[in-house]
Amino acid sequence: MAKLKRDIGLVGLTFISVGGIIGSGWLFGPLLAVQHAGPAAILSWIIGAVAMFVLAITFAEISAMLPIPGGIARVPQFSHGNIVSMAMGWTAWIGYNTTAPIEVEAMLKYLAPYAPWLHAAETGDLTGAGITVALFFMLLFVVINALGVKFFTQVNATLTWAKIAIPIVLSVLLIASRFETGNFTQPGGFAPYGLQGIMAAVSTGGVIFSFIGFRHVVDMAGEVRNPKVAIPAALVLSIILCAAIYVGLQIAFIGALDPAMLKNGWANLNFGGQGPLDGVILSVGIVWFLSFLNIGSVIGPFGNGLVSTGSNARIALALSQNGFLPKRLQMLSAFGVPLWALALNFLIGVLFLLTVPFTTVIALNGAAIVVSFAVGPIAVVCLRRLMPDHPRSIRIPFVKVVAVTAFAVATLIVYWSGWDTVWRLGIALVIGFVLLLARFHNRLDEMDVTEALWLVPYFVGIGLISFLGQFGEGALKQIPFGWDILLCVLFSTAIFGLAVRSSLSAKKFRIYIAEEEVLDPKKPVIGF
Repeated sequence: MAKLKRDIGLVGLTFISVGGIIGSGWLFGPLLAVQHAGPAAILSWIIGAVAMFVLAITFAEISAMLPIPGGIARVPQFSHGNIVSMAMGWTAWIGYNTTAPIEVEAMLKYLAPYAPWLHAAETGDLTGAGITVALFFMLLFVVINALGVKFFTQVNATLTWAKIAIPIVLSVLLIASRFETGNFTQPGGFAPYGLQGIMAAVSTGGVIFSFIGFRHVVDMAGEVRNPKVAIPAALVLSIILCAAIYVGLQIAFIGALDPAMLKNGWANLNFGGQGPLDGVILSVGIVWFLSFLNIGSVIGPFGNGLVSTGSNARIALALSQNGFLPKRLQMLSAFGVPLWALALNFLIGVLFLLTVPFTTVIALNGAAIVVSFAVGPIAVVCLRRLMPDHPRSIRIPFVKVVAVTAFAVATLIVYWSGWDTVWRLGIALVIGFVLLLARFHNRLDEMDVTEALWLVPYFVGIGLISFLGQFGEGALKQIPFGWDILLCVLFSTAIFGLAVRSSLSAKKFRIYIAEEEVLDPKKPVIGF
């Protein structure tokens, strides 16, 4: 059987992460953030970057040591066994399958002014011609990925250069055209809405969600050259680079605003029917740049759809290795690509596009992906015990402190996604559990039940906090802002301790890790 080809270098891997992080969110992020925090939105971006860095660094240690495809679905197999790995892999897989339809529809919405025939005038839904174009782009994602990971990284690198250049050039042009320093202190001072506003920008302002694309590095780890160096370096470089781009654009946006636009306060800043960056560009008189902004608004979703299609094939591959999906999905083409997995994911994406409302697909996407981040912080501590003597190219200092902080961040991301997202996550998990029982009903004795019991209080608890909390439609808003964050942190700390104590025994671990070829069989993986 063909094997995955390790054709991704440091630059290609960094661009995969950057391409996943910088999508279309930068087109609206500067406005959403200042509406919550005023000029202090700059601090919100920094806080979001630091929080995501803490989370990403836990995956960096694991993936550099275990560079396997579909890491988010596969790594929990070695720390907590098959049930946990299938739960996390299932939710990530569902979320990734919704990404391509979402990004394609976003592209077509940006193209609507130039191709009105894509959408029905009355409803805004895709027309028959629009659906045909959407399917073409989704198929194009598959074709580019099917031609091999080397070709995929070359295409993605070209797109990512544009995704980097356009917001940077725009920031420079805005600062050069108009920079009102008074906007940073008026009206209401630098932080008119205080700490609550700053944290609200991190959560509901979309700041934290703008960084979650780093996960693609973890999923593509099985095809990375020199993973011990490339994986941690790509994660660190991509978050730093994207943070610099976001902060720079936020500063330029604030400085370029006409002070008259702020007479009603930051919370009421709006641009009518225009996009915020379109409005600022017209305001300062660099109308010629609108064409480049439109190009960026199409390239962003296209690049995200392309990267997520590749990542999701590796998630399906990992779920097949875990025994959850058919073994056929492990078959690779002559290009070293899981072609059957690409085909299955394409069909599921088509079903989402044709049968599920767009707003529901977006909510399901957020719900299903964010919970899978919880595995990294827990696994990094468990693997310190299970693989104490295995060489690590990156070794996190004060690992338990960093890990419990990262797990709190992951829990907060789930909470901030809102009750209307969390309850959909619950439905997705129930469906996954039913499928798990159906597939393994004759082999329940092989299930790692004890190691997975911590998932029950975790999912029930986060659901209850979300229902009583401040975020999302339908939430009762009984827990005041600030106290809800504290409760999430305390709750996640307790669950973290329970999850670490529930890790695999050394005997089970040896059985599971022996199946992987990424480790040197001459090196001991258990130190006794």
